[in-house]
Amino acid sequence: MDKARKMEEEGQKIIKLNIGNLAPFGFDSPEEIQQDMIRNLPNSAGYSDSKGIFAARKAVMHYTQEQGIKGVVLDDIYLGNGASELIVMATNGLLNDGDEMLIPAPDYPLWTAAVSLSGGSPVHYLCDENNGWMPDVADIKAKITSKTKGIVIINPNNPTGALYSDALLLELVAIAREHSLVIFADEVYDKVLYDGVKHTALASLSVDVLTLTFNSLSKSHRSCGYRAGWMVVSGDKRRAQDYIEGLTILSNLRLCANVPGQWAIQTALGGHQSIKDLVNEGGRLRKQRDLAYDLITAIPGITCVKPSAALYMFPRLDPQIYPITDDQDFFLQLLEETRVMLVQGTGFNWHSPDHFRIVFLPHEDDLRDAIGRVAQFLAKKRQIYGTEHLLTSKLKGKSKSTEN
Repeated sequence: MDKARKMEEEGQKIIKLNIGNLAPFGFDSPEEIQQDMIRNLPNSAGYSDSKGIFAARKAVMHYTQEQGIKGVVLDDIYLGNGASELIVMATNGLLNDGDEMLIPAPDYPLWTAAVSLSGGSPVHYLCDENNGWMPDVADIKAKITSKTKGIVIINPNNPTGALYSDALLLELVAIAREHSLVIFADEVYDKVLYDGVKHTALASLSVDVLTLTFNSLSKSHRSCGYRAGWMVVSGDKRRAQDYIEGLTILSNLRLCANVPGQWAIQTALGGHQSIKDLVNEGGRLRKQRDLAYDLITAIPGITCVKPSAALYMFPRLDPQIYPITDDQDFFLQLLEETRVMLVQGTGFNWHSPDHFRIVFLPHEDDLRDAIGRVAQFLAKKRQIYGTEHLLTSKLKGKSKSTEN
């Protein structure tokens, strides 16, 4: 990031495929949301209720009911400056020094940071690339200790774009139930779905497991800068009164979330869901996902699980073809040589320097340009590594396997 900033100050144009920030790529917030905020600006100068304005929380409550989440009342809903503020608040309220939290690997790194800042210890459970990036249930069970307080489930997943099946979600709920874990369900991409797949709200699968669900307008409604997010507490709240009281205290301490952004929530959740036009066949996001996948997987030595959701994919660099030891340095070199900014896999707490995340938000011509530059950079690296000949042998092996 620092290097990219300096390059921009020198007048260089950086293609930023590192973050899911939709506005710079022409994904505008729906006009009705903008108009609602404008009309309500005169009512936004003072603090709101610390949990949020009534109309917005009522809209979130109705949304949870549509998702099949039971037992949620207005008092269970907290509005925040994006989901990120609420994630930090929720981990601060739960964890004492030394407590452990299960977090997926690869992860959305805010979760790992929030747990660490709360004095807790992040424990990463593996998601299995060979199984479509689904969480490894056996690995989760093996990593639960007496110090484990909760489990983070990011579905749809960032950075892989995976969407979890109901059967898998029920297994995860059963694990949380057995070990009295709080579930933290990050569902920010619940509307960014491709190929006709459907998302199931994790909290809808139990009435007894304490579940905190996080969502926002940032992605589905292209409103990252409005900082309008929410957290919903559901499940068995009777046994969690001290924790819930702590959440309320923390909410009061920050006074309130951004009030103009709160006014956008009711209109966003109740109005036309224009995200469907973008993700359905022929929609811009759908076409760009398909193009990015085709271009990335056409690069020799790269494989990728095609994402079913979200704005990202998490390709793998064959370690035999690209024997990378420091992926942060590798992608810094890529930035300097190509002016394309990506994020290395270890930035998402992946254990090996053999992956990276790419965002497919730019227009198709820009995507072709950016991924073309990446392909040229990787071709040079293969020459430097002297691994080009390995591609030929791998292709021969694939051909023989196909014939058999």
